[in-house]
Amino acid sequence: MHNVVISGTGLYTPVNSISNDELVESFNAYVRQFNAEYAAAIERGEVAALTESNAAFIEKASGIKSRFVMDKDGILDPARMAPRIPERANDEWSILCQMGVAAAEQALARAGKSAADVDGVIVACSNLQRAYPAIAIEVQAALGIQGFGYDMNVACSSATFGIQAATNSVQLGLARAILVVSPEICTGHLNFRDRDSHFIFGDAATAVLVERADLATSAVQFEIVGTKLLTQFSNNIRNNFGFLNRAAEDGIGAPDKLFVQEGRKVFRDVCPMVAELIASHLAQHQLNVGDIQRFWLHQANLSMNLLIAKKLLGREAAPHEAPVILDTYGNTSSAGSVIALHKHQDDLASGALGVLSSFGAGYSIGSVILRKR
Repeated sequence: MHNVVISGTGLYTPVNSISNDELVESFNAYVRQFNAEYAAAIERGEVAALTESNAAFIEKASGIKSRFVMDKDGILDPARMAPRIPERANDEWSILCQMGVAAAEQALARAGKSAADVDGVIVACSNLQRAYPAIAIEVQAALGIQGFGYDMNVACSSATFGIQAATNSVQLGLARAILVVSPEICTGHLNFRDRDSHFIFGDAATAVLVERADLATSAVQFEIVGTKLLTQFSNNIRNNFGFLNRAAEDGIGAPDKLFVQEGRKVFRDVCPMVAELIASHLAQHQLNVGDIQRFWLHQANLSMNLLIAKKLLGREAAPHEAPVILDTYGNTSSAGSVIALHKHQDDLASGALGVLSSFGAGYSIGSVILRKR
């Protein structure tokens, strides 16, 4: 059995960003158009009038101030309100591949490695572009990696589940190093005409190089002390879009073919589950919560993260203990916790312990205990 480390992380950030004010301006223009078009039906009580949004509501509800996106104009067009991302020819690299490769190249550079040092690619994300061939095999080809690749989807927990799968392979000697890549175009499955959720998601891609410790040479390394996963079925976060939709025409275009959630139920259910899983995971490794210097939590909602940290610590967490990036990135699904790790790791001293944790639809929860070498 080999000891395993995370020897490099990478991040791709789109060039476009949308502020809450910009998003609200577009949304409210749509609301006014809708209410004017259906004024008579609204008056008769046949159609419910839509309510305008505001930037203060968004920040209070989520902690999000802006989000990076692959396409800005399509989202902010009141007549469209969806990103405009043209299809590419089959002989071109896909957009998820392009994003993933950019993040992976960063991770390799930070690790001081090349494609020749890597034996596998796992693309772990919640929004896969196609059913097959696997995006991971495409990323593998684009990077020039000899070995294997496969896709996996556990919604917002995909990255931590992917890290566990990569860790297992490296521990057992099946690979020297594996890239876990999470390219997320979350704006593609978001209903920008839904007041309760139109502000939630942004786009980004992350990459993590999981490597044998005895082969790692990077300046910053994190030993993977342990991983723990949990899933429990729930319909409270769901997206029903898929290839079978064409076989049931009556559902085409229905709201549940985009992101839908019961936000209050998710908050009530998931927060205690996450805190309990992390606490039990630490106990399994004879660690106390007080031993942990940093929690890189899934970046979905600021109130959730604050509550989870408080449940664990028994007090409010200091900003450096549970860093937040969702204020500028929004919820980037599986990429969120890794973005927090990528941006908030270099200041930790050797021997410092941290927990990378994700949680989301499923329900799914992942915990990865890391020790800086």
